[in-house]
Amino acid sequence: MKSEQTDGNKEMIAFGFMNIIGSFTSCYLTTGPFSKTAVNFNAGCRTAMSNVVMGFCMMLTLLFLAPLFRYTPLVALSAIIMSAMLGLIKYDEMIHLFKVDKFDFVICMAAFLGVSFISMDVGLMLSVGLALLRALLYVARPAACKLGKIPNSSLYRDTEQYPGSTPIQGVLVLQLGSPIYFANSTYIRERVLRYIKEEQGVSDSKTDIIEHLLLDLSGVSSIDMTGIETFLELRRILDSKGIKLSIVNPRIEVLEKLTLAKFTDAIGKESFYLSIEDAVQNCRFSLHSSKTTMEES
Repeated sequence: MKSEQTDGNKEMIAFGFMNIIGSFTSCYLTTGPFSKTAVNFNAGCRTAMSNVVMGFCMMLTLLFLAPLFRYTPLVALSAIIMSAMLGLIKYDEMIHLFKVDKFDFVICMAAFLGVSFISMDVGLMLSVGLALLRALLYVARPAACKLGKIPNSSLYRDTEQYPGSTPIQGVLVLQLGSPIYFANSTYIRERVLRYIKEEQGVSDSKTDIIEHLLLDLSGVSSIDMTGIETFLELRRILDSKGIKLSIVNPRIEVLEKLTLAKFTDAIGKESFYLSIEDAVQNCRFSLHSSKTTMEES
């Protein structure tokens, strides 16, 4: 609410160190609950010194005033906390989050309802668990798209995002946009083969047969041995279908691993290109040469 930047890692270190020291004096395990933060903020607290003052007052209360508060209804204590917490709820932000990303809204509500009605631990575990689940889904099913050429330019973009882009006859250009490793290598292989099947299934004409597959790896930041084995297996499958595999613009980390794994030797260094346009031009030349040879035969 005050536009201050906080470091969550330092906060966790502070909580851990505080509880370690407190364990030597039989202190309760302490955290930074949402409700206490709301009460502190509404009371006008500005620095962490407020926690020292609060702890001292709490000690005096437990020693001398506890008998007086013994019969205070829990409803009254809950009302104090809830009234302070309601002031921190931003309804407009929740509505905006629901419109932009439904899954983020679910994570937000899980954390809010869990902390408010169960406990802070449950609320945090629910939100963190859902966030990890979402991350795993993104990793296990990475983004992949088919590229087409923008008319009157050398740019290649997603055909779904740019319907005006035109595909290249006999050439299929796919772009991968995430690291490739054991968790998603099988999905990537099946996704590539599905693209080829869909592309060849559009028409039964022989002119629409895919003869070259270009994989744009500019968005792939890393690859492990399982991912490299997947590429080798994909190459064997494509060879059996008469399709030549080529790699476009791999990052230096990816290229180094492909070189160390002898993948570059397996498919040939001539199958690596700096840009999609260079690869497409070479594929067109290869297709034209093959067509000329067939006509002469």
